[in-house]
Amino acid sequence: MRPSTLRALKRAAELTRQNRLTEAVLIAEPVILAADSYEGDEILRWLADHVTDFTGETAEETP
Repeated sequence: MRPSTLRALKRAAELTRQNRLTEAVLIAEPVILAADSYEGDEILRWLADHVTDFTGETAEETP
C-alpha cells in the first residue's frame, strides 16, 4: 500500500474516533476509489485488521 494511502486511512480512523465521520469519509474515500485491485485488497485487509482504530475499543472492552 502506498504511504499516502496508509496516512489517509490512519487519519480517517483518528477523525472517526473524534466523531468527525464526514471529514473521515472525505479523506478516505478518494484514496479508496483511486486504488487499483492490488492496493484495494491491501486496504480491505488493513481495514479488517484495524477495526478498533476506528471504534476506539480495545479487546478488554468487548464482551
